[in-house]
Amino acid sequence: MRIVWLALFVVLMIIEIATVGLTTIWFAAGSAAAFGLTFTGLSVGWQIGGFLVISIVLLVFTRPWALKYVNKKTEKTNYESAIGQTVRVTARISNAGQTGKVMLGGQEWTARSADNQKEIEEGKNAVVEAVEGVKLIVREKEEK
Repeated sequence: MRIVWLALFVVLMIIEIATVGLTTIWFAAGSAAAFGLTFTGLSVGWQIGGFLVISIVLLVFTRPWALKYVNKKTEKTNYESAIGQTVRVTARISNAGQTGKVMLGGQEWTARSADNQKEIEEGKNAVVEAVEGVKLIVREKEEK
């Protein structure tokens, strides 16, 4: 069983290195623990139990922390930074008519209303609520 646990550890580490998904690393740690249990003379059932307990405990309790603090320096992509931005409607937005354009950052985007029943007239300001493909989903900005 030592070879099985060691091979599983190596395979899981290769998968983690290839994907960097912070998922298989916890199971690799579980297989390392099971590998360690083989030296105690415990049965295969105890080894599998140790593998499962260690893997699940690490996955549940450390993965959220790791996701929060690992790769903190990621930057938003262009579309993520568009959400919440105010845009100017350059062509009337009508979901029924499949029309609508807005200007964002000096570029013209296709736009649709977040409310299917609401049309937004040219010249109005709108706020980007989402991005779907190459379309901005906007809601008319309430002028104060």
